[in-house]
Amino acid sequence: MPEPTIHHFVNGRIFTGETWLTEAVITVEQDRIVEISPHPSGNRRLTDGFKDLQGGMLVPAFIDVQLYGGDGQLFGVHPSVEAIRATADYSRRGGAHLILPTVATNDNAIALAAIEAVRDYLNQGGKGVFGLHLEGPFLNPVKRGAHVLEKIQSPSMEKVRALVEPGRGIIKMMTIAPELFQPDQIKYLKDAGIILSAGHSNASFEEANKGFDLGITTCTHLFNAMSPLQHRAPGLVGAILAHPTIASSIVPDGYHVDAVVIKMAKQLMGERLFIITDAVTESHTGNYLHQLRGDHYTLPDGTLSGSALTMLTAVQFCVKKVGISIEEALRMASLYPARVLGIDKEWGKLAVGYRPEWFWIPSL
Repeated sequence: MPEPTIHHFVNGRIFTGETWLTEAVITVEQDRIVEISPHPSGNRRLTDGFKDLQGGMLVPAFIDVQLYGGDGQLFGVHPSVEAIRATADYSRRGGAHLILPTVATNDNAIALAAIEAVRDYLNQGGKGVFGLHLEGPFLNPVKRGAHVLEKIQSPSMEKVRALVEPGRGIIKMMTIAPELFQPDQIKYLKDAGIILSAGHSNASFEEANKGFDLGITTCTHLFNAMSPLQHRAPGLVGAILAHPTIASSIVPDGYHVDAVVIKMAKQLMGERLFIITDAVTESHTGNYLHQLRGDHYTLPDGTLSGSALTMLTAVQFCVKKVGISIEEALRMASLYPARVLGIDKEWGKLAVGYRPEWFWIPSL
């Protein structure tokens, strides 16, 4: 059995996910944290693994469950192992050590190629990818946003199976419009181990809650591309805000949702609200021609089509523009998405039993 690896962090702040430490010794054995102590053992100076945080912060690594590409490689349109690597590299620089590369509504051939690319990446020992997120194609055309209208499909068991069967074990999340689905179709998706997220939906309050009752557990980019909150028609937004357990992602860049509205949602939802980047990269071919407009992306007609965020810049926006505490913004990027994925006993904290996945932030 290999010797434990000891990491001794000084001269900064260490956030465990619950509390702050000014110094910490983290012992790792077989890819798990087996001990975390605020001080070295005895009087022994730990020269091996001694790490100066240079006044910065060490925090649990982030998790991004929705992004489409990075570093000039748009995985969601041109899926390949190389595009996954580029996307993972982009994400890691922004603190996200675990991602779900995402495919927006497109031809089935693109989704099937994405499934194989993720499978190949994992089989080759690739790190940092939890699985694939399919955002569509079973969405409501009325709330398609930047999705290509002609590629949206009406769900049938045959059409759903055509994507799910080749993607078993790879597809980990799917964004669907709940009002379009029959109970047996939702059950089939759940039985396949897919986390269902309501989004790009024109569901009524009642339709949304029916979907939640059937097993939808989270929602995609709160406020964007969904039936809005109105005083006589609460819609999907109202159903999300009012529900005691349903989680939802949000894109905190100031373009997708105003900072004031993010603050209101946070006050209502608490720990149910988590961060995604919804990040894309510039593309000149395919069905999604993302163009960089300063610090966000649009389609050629001006439709908002994605962000230029990293998880770190998203956290910074939440702290500086929304007024969310540093601790809570960090949990929105780590622990809360881990809960959505069902991995919050090994990701999202620096604690015994958790993976040694952390990120150094020089300054927030």
